[in-house]
Amino acid sequence: MFAEKRAVTQATTFVGRVQAKDRVEVKARVTGYLEEILFKEGDVVAAGAPLYRIESGPFEAAVRQAEGEVLRAQGQLTNAMLQRQRSDELVKTGAQSVAVRDERVAAEQTAQGNLASAQAALQNARINLGYTQIMSPIAGRIGRSAVTKGNVVGPESGTLTTIVSVDPMYVLFPVSQREFLELQKEGQQTHTAANAAGLLVRLRFSDGSLYSEPGRINFVDVTVNQATDTVLVRATVPNPKGVLVDGQLLQAAVEQEKPVERILVPQAALIADQEGVYVFIVEDGKAAVRRVKVGGDSGPNAVIADGLKGGEQVVVEGLGSLRAGAPVQASPVASMTGG
Repeated sequence: MFAEKRAVTQATTFVGRVQAKDRVEVKARVTGYLEEILFKEGDVVAAGAPLYRIESGPFEAAVRQAEGEVLRAQGQLTNAMLQRQRSDELVKTGAQSVAVRDERVAAEQTAQGNLASAQAALQNARINLGYTQIMSPIAGRIGRSAVTKGNVVGPESGTLTTIVSVDPMYVLFPVSQREFLELQKEGQQTHTAANAAGLLVRLRFSDGSLYSEPGRINFVDVTVNQATDTVLVRATVPNPKGVLVDGQLLQAAVEQEKPVERILVPQAALIADQEGVYVFIVEDGKAAVRRVKVGGDSGPNAVIADGLKGGEQVVVEGLGSLRAGAPVQASPVASMTGG
């Protein structure tokens, strides 16, 4: 069997976890009685869809009261402006002192400030009224409601429900420094998301089945986790049918989009000892040891990263009694398959 150069798509497998691209914890921003829950738990909701309705009566009354304060402040300002205008005319004729005119100016400015405060209070009252209708800020699948109709809810109630986006999804997985450096040495400069764009991510579920949609790496963390000596990598994966679920654990196989040429030998040719891995090759009719570095698997074959150039005749049978320098009678075997 000859060490064979062949274009293969090599994959490295990691343990990954699915994460929703967007995740929102829905909370009440005003306090009041919960009148209605407007969604079905587990459904997909659209952005802007109504979720909860809080009793609005007290907030509508607050708006009307604030509108009245604005009208009152407007009237006070109108009166203050007229008083100041009269003072301006009287000062010109000497019928009124400048000090009195200055008091009228100050009164007008105070009225302007009161109107601005009243308008701000009205705006705040209208905002609070709007908060009685709790809408979905994103499109996604909605979870279980933590409250039921008739309860008093407010900012202190915590999360009412959670919404997670469905399509696409993220898959995050840690890559060890050793694997990270090996990828760099092979020319796969994956230390940035832009350079990792040529890498595909294929997912496999816990039952062994393969997910149909491949993903692409879109982010590589800028720091190494000192506790685990790993770099966090994130891929974006289409999820049009909602098969992937937030928090799901699965296998993520990272592979190059285009096959690259590698040297392959059968797995049966590999021998391991205390110094590492080696194979027997045939040189001048005798067995010779070649130390090799294995760079992964490709079906039934091993990918040789270092130690062979390709074309060497590799021994795959009778290895148990073979020694370096022993004469070898070569005989053809079936060509390698797989990968």
